[in-house]
Amino acid sequence: MVLRQLTNSPKSRHQLARKLAERNVPANVAEAVLDRFEDVKLIDDADFAEMWVRSRVQTRKLARGALRRELSDKGIDTELAEAALQQVSDDQEEDAARELVLRRLRPGTDLSDRAEREKQARRLAAMLARKGYSSSMAFRIVGEVLGEAGTLNE
Repeated sequence: MVLRQLTNSPKSRHQLARKLAERNVPANVAEAVLDRFEDVKLIDDADFAEMWVRSRVQTRKLARGALRRELSDKGIDTELAEAALQQVSDDQEEDAARELVLRRLRPGTDLSDRAEREKQARRLAAMLARKGYSSSMAFRIVGEVLGEAGTLNE
Protein backbone atom coordinates (compact mmCIF):
# COMPACT_ATOMS: atom_id res chain seq x y z
CA MET A 1 0.00 0.00 0.00
CA VAL A 2 2.80 2.44 0.87
CA LEU A 3 4.67 1.60 -2.32
CA ARG A 4 1.52 2.19 -4.38
CA GLN A 5 1.09 5.62 -2.74
CA LEU A 6 4.68 6.52 -3.62
CA THR A 7 4.20 5.32 -7.20
CA ASN A 8 1.33 7.78 -7.71
CA SER A 9 3.30 10.80 -6.46
CA PRO A 10 5.97 11.62 -3.89
CA LYS A 11 4.66 11.78 -0.34
CA SER A 12 5.97 12.90 3.02
CA ARG A 13 6.30 10.47 5.90
CA HIS A 14 3.39 12.22 7.62
CA GLN A 15 1.10 11.74 4.61
CA LEU A 16 1.95 8.05 4.41
CA ALA A 17 1.42 7.61 8.16
CA ARG A 18 -2.05 9.15 7.77
CA LYS A 19 -2.87 6.76 4.91
CA LEU A 20 -1.78 3.78 7.00
CA ALA A 21 -3.87 5.01 9.94
CA GLU A 22 -6.90 5.34 7.64
CA ARG A 23 -6.43 1.67 6.74
CA ASN A 24 -6.32 0.76 10.44
CA VAL A 25 -2.72 -0.44 10.28
CA PRO A 26 -1.43 -0.78 13.86
CA ALA A 27 0.80 2.15 14.82
CA ASN A 28 3.84 -0.02 15.61
CA VAL A 29 3.60 -1.80 12.24
CA ALA A 30 3.15 1.50 10.38
CA GLU A 31 6.16 2.96 12.19
CA ALA A 32 8.32 -0.06 11.27
CA VAL A 33 7.27 0.08 7.61
CA LEU A 34 7.92 3.83 7.38
CA ASP A 35 11.29 3.48 9.11
CA ARG A 36 12.30 0.80 6.62
CA PHE A 37 11.19 2.94 3.68
CA GLU A 38 13.28 5.81 5.06
CA ASP A 39 16.29 3.49 5.50
CA VAL A 40 16.18 2.49 1.82
CA LYS A 41 15.59 6.15 0.80
CA LEU A 42 12.08 5.65 -0.59
CA ILE A 43 10.87 8.30 1.86
CA ASP A 44 12.92 11.45 2.36
CA ASP A 45 11.10 14.47 3.72
CA ALA A 46 13.96 16.86 2.85
CA ASP A 47 13.95 15.77 -0.79
CA PHE A 48 10.16 15.86 -0.83
CA ALA A 49 10.12 19.43 0.53
CA GLU A 50 12.68 20.66 -2.02
CA MET A 51 10.80 19.03 -4.88
CA TRP A 52 7.48 20.39 -3.62
CA VAL A 53 8.80 23.95 -3.39
CA ARG A 54 10.37 23.81 -6.87
CA SER A 55 7.21 22.42 -8.41
CA ARG A 56 4.77 24.82 -6.73
CA VAL A 57 6.90 27.88 -7.49
CA GLN A 58 7.08 26.90 -11.17
CA THR A 59 3.49 25.82 -11.71
CA ARG A 60 1.48 27.95 -9.29
CA LYS A 61 3.85 30.90 -8.63
CA LEU A 62 3.28 30.54 -4.89
CA ALA A 63 5.15 32.73 -2.42
CA ARG A 64 7.15 31.37 0.49
CA GLY A 65 4.30 32.03 2.93
CA ALA A 66 1.89 29.76 1.07
CA LEU A 67 4.58 27.14 0.52
CA ARG A 68 5.44 27.16 4.23
CA ARG A 69 1.76 26.47 5.06
CA GLU A 70 1.52 23.69 2.48
CA LEU A 71 4.67 22.00 3.76
CA SER A 72 3.36 22.23 7.32
CA ASP A 73 0.07 20.64 6.21
CA LYS A 74 2.10 17.79 4.72
CA GLY A 75 3.87 17.22 8.02
CA ILE A 76 7.26 18.63 7.04
CA ASP A 77 9.03 19.97 10.11
CA THR A 78 9.93 23.64 10.28
CA GLU A 79 13.69 23.16 9.83
CA LEU A 80 13.29 21.07 6.66
CA ALA A 81 10.69 23.48 5.30
CA GLU A 82 12.92 26.50 5.86
CA ALA A 83 15.84 24.71 4.19
CA ALA A 84 13.68 23.94 1.15
CA LEU A 85 12.38 27.52 1.02
CA GLN A 86 15.97 28.83 0.81
CA GLN A 87 15.94 27.94 -2.88
CA VAL A 88 13.44 30.75 -3.54
CA SER A 89 15.13 34.16 -3.60
CA ASP A 90 13.46 37.51 -2.98
CA ASP A 91 14.05 38.40 -6.63
CA GLN A 92 12.40 35.18 -7.84
CA GLU A 93 9.42 35.83 -5.60
CA GLU A 94 9.04 39.40 -6.92
CA ASP A 95 9.42 38.25 -10.53
CA ALA A 96 6.74 35.61 -10.02
CA ALA A 97 4.38 38.17 -8.44
CA ARG A 98 4.98 40.60 -11.30
CA GLU A 99 4.35 37.82 -13.85
CA LEU A 100 1.07 36.89 -12.13
CA VAL A 101 -0.12 40.51 -12.11
CA LEU A 102 0.78 41.02 -15.77
CA ARG A 103 -0.97 37.79 -16.70
CA ARG A 104 -4.15 38.72 -14.80
CA LEU A 105 -4.30 42.38 -15.80
CA ARG A 106 -7.23 42.63 -18.17
CA PRO A 107 -6.26 44.16 -21.51
CA GLY A 108 -8.23 47.22 -22.45
CA THR A 109 -8.88 48.21 -18.84
CA ASP A 110 -9.22 51.97 -18.53
CA LEU A 111 -6.58 52.72 -15.89
CA SER A 112 -7.07 56.48 -16.26
CA ASP A 113 -10.41 56.08 -14.41
CA ARG A 114 -9.45 56.24 -10.74
CA ALA A 115 -12.29 53.97 -9.53
CA GLU A 116 -11.44 51.32 -12.12
CA ARG A 117 -7.73 51.55 -11.31
CA GLU A 118 -8.42 51.08 -7.57
CA LYS A 119 -10.76 48.17 -8.28
CA GLN A 120 -8.08 46.47 -10.38
CA ALA A 121 -5.44 47.14 -7.71
CA ARG A 122 -7.60 45.53 -4.99
CA ARG A 123 -8.44 42.54 -7.19
CA LEU A 124 -4.81 41.94 -8.18
CA ALA A 125 -3.46 42.44 -4.63
CA ALA A 126 -6.08 39.98 -3.30
CA MET A 127 -4.99 37.41 -5.90
CA LEU A 128 -1.37 37.78 -4.75
CA ALA A 129 -2.41 37.51 -1.09
CA ARG A 130 -4.17 34.21 -1.84
CA LYS A 131 -0.89 32.96 -3.28
CA GLY A 132 0.95 33.84 -0.08
CA TYR A 133 2.56 37.17 -0.95
CA SER A 134 2.79 39.77 1.81
CA SER A 135 0.37 42.67 1.50
CA SER A 136 3.21 45.18 1.29
CA MET A 137 4.84 43.33 -1.61
CA ALA A 138 1.48 42.74 -3.30
CA PHE A 139 0.47 46.40 -3.26
CA ARG A 140 3.96 47.56 -4.28
CA ILE A 141 4.13 45.20 -7.27
CA VAL A 142 0.53 45.95 -8.31
CA GLY A 143 1.23 49.70 -8.06
CA GLU A 144 4.36 49.37 -10.17
CA VAL A 145 2.65 47.25 -12.85
CA LEU A 146 -0.43 49.48 -12.98
CA GLY A 147 1.81 52.54 -13.14
CA GLU A 148 3.71 51.05 -16.08
CA ALA A 149 0.48 49.95 -17.77
CA GLY A 150 -1.07 53.39 -17.19
CA THR A 151 1.80 55.16 -18.92
CA LEU A 152 1.52 52.76 -21.87
CA ASN A 153 -2.18 53.57 -22.29
CA GLU A 154 -1.65 57.32 -22.38
